[in-house]
Amino acid sequence: MMAGGEGNGTAAEAGPECDLHIPFILEEREREEEPLKEALSRKLKKQCSCSSARAKALLLDSIPILKWLPRYQVKDWLLGDLMSGVIVGILLVPQSIAYSLLAGQDPIYGLYTSFFSSIIYTLLGTSRHISVGIFGVLCLLVGQVVDRELAVAGYLTDQRSNLTSLGSLENSTAPYCDRSCYAIIVGATVTFTAGVYQVLMGLLQVGFVSVFLSDSLLSGFATGASLTILTSQLKYLLGLKLPRAQGWGSLIKTWISLLMNLGQTNICDLITSLLCLLVLVPTKELNNRFKSKLKAPIPFELFVVIIATLASHFGQFQETYGSEVAGAIPTGFMPPQLPAWSLIPNVAVDAFSIAIVGFAITVSLSEMFAKKHGYVVDPNQEMYAIGFCNILPSFFRCFTTSAALTKTLVKESTGCQTQLSSLVTALVLLLVLLVIAPLFYSLQKCVLAVIIVVNLRGALRKFRDVPQMWRANRVDAAIWLVTMATSALVNTELGLLVGVLVSAFCVLGRTQRAQAFKLGQAGDYEIFEDLASYKGLHTHPGVAVFRYEAPIYYANQTLFKKSLYRNVGLDPVKERARRKKLEKQKRKQGTLEDAAKQDHEVSTNIFLQQGPAFHTLVIDCSAVLFLDTAGVGALKEVHKDYRELGVRLLLAQCNTSIMDSLRTGGYYDSKTGSPEIIFHTISDAVRYSQSLLSQNGDCETVC
Repeated sequence: MMAGGEGNGTAAEAGPECDLHIPFILEEREREEEPLKEALSRKLKKQCSCSSARAKALLLDSIPILKWLPRYQVKDWLLGDLMSGVIVGILLVPQSIAYSLLAGQDPIYGLYTSFFSSIIYTLLGTSRHISVGIFGVLCLLVGQVVDRELAVAGYLTDQRSNLTSLGSLENSTAPYCDRSCYAIIVGATVTFTAGVYQVLMGLLQVGFVSVFLSDSLLSGFATGASLTILTSQLKYLLGLKLPRAQGWGSLIKTWISLLMNLGQTNICDLITSLLCLLVLVPTKELNNRFKSKLKAPIPFELFVVIIATLASHFGQFQETYGSEVAGAIPTGFMPPQLPAWSLIPNVAVDAFSIAIVGFAITVSLSEMFAKKHGYVVDPNQEMYAIGFCNILPSFFRCFTTSAALTKTLVKESTGCQTQLSSLVTALVLLLVLLVIAPLFYSLQKCVLAVIIVVNLRGALRKFRDVPQMWRANRVDAAIWLVTMATSALVNTELGLLVGVLVSAFCVLGRTQRAQAFKLGQAGDYEIFEDLASYKGLHTHPGVAVFRYEAPIYYANQTLFKKSLYRNVGLDPVKERARRKKLEKQKRKQGTLEDAAKQDHEVSTNIFLQQGPAFHTLVIDCSAVLFLDTAGVGALKEVHKDYRELGVRLLLAQCNTSIMDSLRTGGYYDSKTGSPEIIFHTISDAVRYSQSLLSQNGDCETVC
């Protein structure tokens, strides 16, 4: 292959009678491809080799705490970890109880979930700052599955005493299970299945899938889910005992149900909700406004929970006004139980979407805080960590977890340095589980709903950013709007799938609407840019330079040719058809020699009328990332069509991947001495084309 570019001796004499520009030639290295069998054998041998050093490295990579704990800087880090751990633990108590409602579980299970996930992520996680525990969107997804399976099993929403046989579940020695028991069995089974998915993805090293979930997609999904969460909590704010809407359009169904039952609003719950909102909303704003001055956020949620519990207990709100309360919260831990294997086929699809969302949120937050503080996280190890944070706790009646932004921000702002703070958080939760939990018996559920609603402020504020998002990037704004609307109005899981598909189609659409330019040169510099965008650019007589800013592949190869013909002003297919038509007409009018002469004159006039005449077309391939078979075929077709019109096609600035595709696709053959030349700069291609114009046929043959 001949490869042209800038270098010493780019202009040289080809002979005593020829002044031909000789392009700089780079000699390719011969690359020996390793046979597939040998490559697989080598990789397997490397992966399966056993040594003490490899065993140690594998252990340290699998349990990251063994890496950083021996190097723990007690004087510098301990105080910050203790403070952040205690504060997050205090904040987690009311939130864990509240989000249990969202997942369709009793309050104790939320405390279990936060406790176990904090310990397991400390051992297995690679991020120093994120807080893993209950996340609202995942609680919503789990709650939807739980309610669906409860309905399938025949449970009535308002009858907690309804019983079913556990014989088909094969996971308990008890003969019967009430609604609460069955709900946590479903939740734990979903969690176990999601965790298995995440660990399998870690084993298959597919941590890279997180890059396909863009920020606009995740933000739109979270906002749409937040609208659904907000709607689902309104019944608690109003004290209405309504079943959760199932199926597509659950948000609209819930609003219709709420409006139809407004007359049954519990006045006590409504007043309590309004009072809690009046306290929590402004105090949360104060925490945000003065977070730089406060060493730690003031736990107003905990204060509200304590005061509301005391008021409900001494005011006897449940007995007097019929307010729904948290109920009995046992202390200690229950014996472990296996998931319901028979339920796994029913929840497998739901668990997959939950696994993807949980992993994406965790990795996004991990990488964000790692970049901020100057360290690196391993996406595949994060997949393992979050997977085991779901698998192991599922045996102890826990539901799905992931990283949570709000609590992570609290950890970071209060001096967190390592995941030791999560162990401190687990100790705070352990104290609550062993001693304090029963004291929340009289806590009204409407107070818990207020806590959930107030914590949705961040996601709902994204609506204010839509105009700015639209001005900055309309494609990202469209992805956000479509994902948000589908998640809220149709179905939460479907919203994620639609968002991924819309993102994929947007990427495909960008290659379908790729920018194509006719280029001019800036003075004598090696700079070629769009003639329509910059002033002072000049073109070279007889040379057209074209740039296509997208890969050329099966989906856009036709658009590439159309863009090329439009920009250079000459469609070779139409021109060839026009010449044939003129030749046929002239043959009818006179002799063949006269017809040929007239045909040449008319064709030349038509050519000049369409655009500037050129003898060489240079295609700048610097922005072409890859070619497939169809792309190589398109370049071959363009080369052939223009050659028939006497126009030479030259390629410039091709990367090695493009050159390999051209060679394997038969565009040129470096071994047989193909006359095709691929240049390293546009200037070199232009100079070469100009030098060819002044040469006679013998010199071109020498070239």
